[in-house]
Order: sequence, then structure tokens, then C-alpha cells
Amino acid sequence: MTEEAKVQVLDNLSSGTISNIKKWVANSRFDFVEGDLLDTKALKMLHRDYDVVFHLAANPEVRVSSTDPDIHFHQNIVATYNLLEYLRKAQSKATIAFASTSAVYGEPENIPTPESYGPLKPISVYGATKLACEALITAYAYNYGFKARIFRFANVVGPRSNHGVIHDFILKLRNNPEQLEILGDGKQTKSYIYVDDCVQALEKGVEKATQQVDYFNIGSEDQINVKDIGDFVIQAMGLTNVDIKLTGGVDGGRGWIGDVKIMRLDTEKMKSVGWHPKLNSSQAVKQTINQILSG
Repeated sequence: MTEEAKVQVLDNLSSGTISNIKKWVANSRFDFVEGDLLDTKALKMLHRDYDVVFHLAANPEVRVSSTDPDIHFHQNIVATYNLLEYLRKAQSKATIAFASTSAVYGEPENIPTPESYGPLKPISVYGATKLACEALITAYAYNYGFKARIFRFANVVGPRSNHGVIHDFILKLRNNPEQLEILGDGKQTKSYIYVDDCVQALEKGVEKATQQVDYFNIGSEDQINVKDIGDFVIQAMGLTNVDIKLTGGVDGGRGWIGDVKIMRLDTEKMKSVGWHPKLNSSQAVKQTINQILSG
């Protein structure tokens, strides 16, 4: 990527705001289109000559899929299909970089889990829809001449996090500083990656990938459990004597149906192309907590 690149963004602003990109709006090399990939009319406002398409659009709330799978079917699979069809009809030869997820692995026997692990058995509808998107992108790449870079993310955190465990804990404690409810048994242990490290991995993967379709895990090299995250939030908010209430969860202590209890990705492939996270899981979580609390 170069600083001279021209960038066009399509976003329905369902989880973001114009203020997040206000410093770019007046830039002649930046073009913002408010629209949704589910609306094919919005796609007609896009250019036809992209070098790289970063496909980050999705509904990231894993819990939603256990109660309303239709949301992930449309916002993940249908949205991806619409984008691929747009690129096909435009006869684009762009490289598509897709934001997938560690959830496609389900509950692998090998931890840390490499990109080559299989068979892939997602346990959430969210993970299943992301795996379906990977398959669609792969098929389109081979059939219509795209290059594809598929990135499987650990839990991405940062100052604009508006869902997930950190956001939920802060909200709960602001509403009731005397008690923190933690879904599950508190032992769910996963990797977290800071958003800046994630962006740099995307750039490096697009630049260094050599296959027509290539896969990369993006995550930290360690893990942290959800109970420790709760303790970090309590400490950062300056609270004492907080009653931590563990719900016990479902199916062996999961927070919800489809919650992967243990996750850590093998990132050796990503590191082999020159990327390494600057923050580990605990550092990423603590920095995110402090940034959210400071506004």
C-alpha cells in the first residue's frame, strides 16, 4: 500500500460513524459511499478498476446466530455473493482481501491452530457463514481470475470496539458498579489482537502472498481468559468490592451456544512474511480498556 493510493469506501454505518473518517472526507484521493452490500443499487456507485478490495463487511456478533441465523446468512453470505458478482460482472482482476475468523476452525484438536488444519467444523452459525464465504471467494477466484487473501482473525480489539467482552463489561459496570455478570464459567481462554496490528497484517499479507488463493491466521501468540479481562476492567475503572457473578454458561461453561471455549491461532505463516504483533493479548486488552474509558 502507498500513501498515494486512491481509496473508495462503501459502508452502511450500522456499526460506525462518519466522525471516524472525518479527517479523510475532504481528501481528493478518498471517496465515501454510504450503502449496503445487500443493496445492489449501492454497488453501481463503485468504481471498476480496483487493485485491492478489502472485504470487511459482516455482522460480527457471534451470539446473534444462535437466535436469529437469518442475520448472518444475509449479512455475511449474501453480502459476499453480491460483492463477488459485482466484481465478476465488472471483469475485475482485483485482489480481494477477506476478513474471516478463527471460528471457522470450530474446536480444533491442535492448538495453536495452523491454516492447514482440517476438517473445518465450525460450531456457530457465524463461523459457518464465514466458512461459506471463504468457499465462495475461493471458487470465484479460480473461475474468474481474481486473487484472494483470506485472513482468519482472532478477537480484534481497539478503541472503537462496540461489541464483545470488553465493551459488554464496561457497559455492565457503568450500569451497576457493584456487580459484574460474566457469561459462562469465566475460563473461556482466547487470543486477542490489537486493531493496529491487525491492519498491518492485512497489508503485509496482501503484499507478500504468492498463491492465487492464500490463507493467513492473524492473532497474538498468547491467550487470556474472560475472568482476567473482567478483573482488568474493574481495576481500570477504579472499582473495589465488585461481586463477580459467573452464570455457569451452557455446554461445559461456554458463554452461549456456539461459543468456542479455547482459541489460539498459529501465526507462523504470517510471521514468515515479516509481520509480528507489537502487543500480546493482555496488552491489547488493557490498552483497549483504557482507550474506551478515556473516550
